[in-house]
This record gives sequence, structure tokens and C-alpha cells, in this order.
Amino acid sequence: MKQPTDFAKYISGFLYNYLTNERGVSKNTIKSYSYSFILFVNFMHEVKKIHINRLSLKDITKEVVVEFLDWIQSNRKCSDSTRNQRLAAISSFIKYIEYMDPAALYKYHQILSIPIKKTERKQIKYLPFDGVKLLLQQPNVVKGKGLRDLTLLSLMYESAARVQEIIDLTPSSLYLDSKPYRVILHGKGNKNRPVPLPEEVVQILKRYMNQYELFNRENAQKPLFPNNQGQKMTRNGVNNILRKYLKMAKEKDVMLIPDGLSCHSLRHSKAMQLLESRVKLIYIRDFLGHKSVITTEIYARVNPRYTFEAVKNAYKNITIDEIPVWEGNNELLAMLKEFAK
Repeated sequence: MKQPTDFAKYISGFLYNYLTNERGVSKNTIKSYSYSFILFVNFMHEVKKIHINRLSLKDITKEVVVEFLDWIQSNRKCSDSTRNQRLAAISSFIKYIEYMDPAALYKYHQILSIPIKKTERKQIKYLPFDGVKLLLQQPNVVKGKGLRDLTLLSLMYESAARVQEIIDLTPSSLYLDSKPYRVILHGKGNKNRPVPLPEEVVQILKRYMNQYELFNRENAQKPLFPNNQGQKMTRNGVNNILRKYLKMAKEKDVMLIPDGLSCHSLRHSKAMQLLESRVKLIYIRDFLGHKSVITTEIYARVNPRYTFEAVKNAYKNITIDEIPVWEGNNELLAMLKEFAK
């Protein structure tokens, strides 16, 4: 029986052991990395004529990786940011095999020296507070899945949850029996964070969960927001719900609903609302589950009024209350006046 190549051995350990057990990365990151290597294997087969059964670590050089990155941009029309994501996956793998196979450190360092491409900073799209209110008025809670949609959108906004965090929720993620009401979101890096919920959203949640019998113990681990087959929704499914009601809201008031909104825009909208309510960035960081407050600072840059107010409120008077009358040498004063003419 033919033995697997060193690439096959290491990529298996990287994806199924290292990323999960040592790095503790999310399922979405593993999916993204896996897809990056599917593309890389296809490139090696189609362009370099090396079948996956013969692909070895010696075939992965800086020149090959750069050629692969150029290939996905020219052949697959990938953006610079997608190119950077594929490079990040390869770089993470290279760092893994650096200490698993230290004999070729120089070659690996060459690969790690490949720079990312600079990308334009995307403009943050968000709804003003009145826009959020208008959006949440659109679902018809007495027909079809209107109550489910209202609950989903309300919870997504109030918790500032990422799409995948909403998809992964189960009834057991909610604590609605006593205050403080909260939801436990499972975020990036397999980290859980508790997020407080306001009374109004709790009442909507209870009405929805009662209607769909989600308080029953046997349903505790089922998806909180299932699709028609009772399974977890897809990202596209959640996006379709949002787009439906954004369109309806835009027909009511086009000025309140900007173009280019996505599910992540609800997260941005909540962050901006907290900022405008003068919540400190460090608390917004924890609420959003950001690793660093540097990431959260993008909201302050979007809203210059926040910076203006912060500086204005920090102002302290350092000027002298009264300008003293000159009491020194009159001749010196006269000389200074002469120079000032």
C-alpha cells in the first residue's frame, strides 16, 4: 500500500488537530483554511501537473505560492482581501510545519516573507436608530414566519451578534427566567460571551419560543431559528430575511435605509448606537467580542462627533484668570513698547 506524502500527513494534522486542539480556532476558520488548500491542490494539479497523491512539501516554495496567489486573482477573479485570506491560511500552515519539519527553515521563512496586499478600508454601513426601528416594524407577526423573523432581527441587533453566532444559537443559549436576562454567544476563537438582553426583546423571544414550543426540554439543543427542514439556517437564508425587510422599509422611507447593507450592518448599527450613547470603547469592545480595542476604534473614526465630544468634555481651563498689570521697570516697559511699534 502506497504511503501518504509528507504534505498529506501534515495538512491532516494541521486541519484536524492543530487548529482545533492547540489553536482553538472556530469552525468557520477551519472551513476557510480547508477551502484555501482545496484551491491550492487544484492549482498544483492543473498548472503544475502534480497530482495530490504526489504533492510533497518540497513542491511548496515561495515562487509557487506567489504564482498560486496570482492564479486565483487572474483565473478566479478573487479580490485582494480574498487573496490575503488564502495567504493567511498558507502562512499558518507553514508556521505549523516549521517546528514539525525544521530542516527547511530557510525555505519556510521565504514563504512567510510574502507580503499581503494593501486593501482599501471598507466604509462601514449601518442603520441609524430610526432606521432600525423602521426595519423592525416590517415583519407581520400574525402571518407566516413574521414572528420568527422579527425575533431573529431584534436579537441580532440587540446582541450585535455575528451571523454565524445567530445561526448556532439553541434555546439552551438563552437565560430568560430571571434578571439579568442574557444570551450566550459562541464567537470567534471558540469563545463564549454573555450579552445582556433588554426586557422588550425578552418578551418577543418568549412569545416566539412559546409559539414554536422551544421551551420544551427535548428542543433545548435544536436550532433557535431553524429553516423549513428544521435544520440550522444558512448565512444566505439569514441574509435573504434581512434583504426582504430592508426592501420593505426602504419603500416606506428611502432616507433611513442606505444601500449596501448586510447582516453585519446590524452589528455595526448597535455599536454605533452604543457609541452615540457615550458608552466607552473598552466596554463596546467586550460587548462585541473584539480581541483588541483597536478593532473597535473604527466606530469612533466613522463618527467624528464622538471624538469632538470626548475632547470637549476633557477640556480643563489652563489660562490665567487675570492678566497681571505690569509692575516692573517703567523704562524697560517703554523700551518694549518702542520695539513693538
